Amino acid sequence: MSLLRSLLFSLLFYPGTLVYVLAAFPAAAIGTGPLRAVVHGWSAYHHVLVRWVLGIRFVFEGRIPQGPHLIAIKHQAMVETVEALRMADTPVVVMKRELTVIPLFGWVTRSYGVIGVDREAGASALREMMVRAKEAVASGRPVVIFPEGTRVPAGQTPPLRAGFAGLYRMLGLPVVPVALDSGRLWGRGFIKRPGTIRVVVGETIPPGLKRDEVEARVHAAINALEPSS
Repeated sequence: MSLLRSLLFSLLFYPGTLVYVLAAFPAAAIGTGPLRAVVHGWSAYHHVLVRWVLGIRFVFEGRIPQGPHLIAIKHQAMVETVEALRMADTPVVVMKRELTVIPLFGWVTRSYGVIGVDREAGASALREMMVRAKEAVASGRPVVIFPEGTRVPAGQTPPLRAGFAGLYRMLGLPVVPVALDSGRLWGRGFIKRPGTIRVVVGETIPPGLKRDEVEARVHAAINALEPSS
């Protein structure tokens, strides 16, 4: 049954995504508001398919506050990269550059405000990320980052990448850490299993802390649902 659910999800989600991508171009010609409405409609479409086709529901413990924050989310599956658009108010999302250069889709992500980071580019990539993030904060938007830098299997708790501490120091924003356990149901393979994904919003961490302290607090908070925590 999980195989059939996963197959149906793919048959609906990817062609549906193309429809939203094509709709984004005339929307962008009208203005920023219509473009954002299309992107948020796409994330809502994804959420409906996840809930009613895959049989996966989200249960939130806590709420992400409004306004500019640096939102640090545990990263175990693709699902949270799309759900992040629903977790906060019009967030700018930092993600791997490969997604922002896909024909058509990449243009939509960049126009919405996604910040693509080339993990192999080193310091130059970090500088570009920080410039784009400052622009986002100046417009009043929160910034979402997956501080582990890539998807990690459930149960693993790798150290945070250096980009998180750099953003934290430069932006001077409070951090909202978010733990989740999506990897139990949604691994790197094709098959997704039905069930419940817990999302735990941790205590907001103030700006201005030393690097070691903020990294330790964020690391502990985003791994709150891991067995080793």
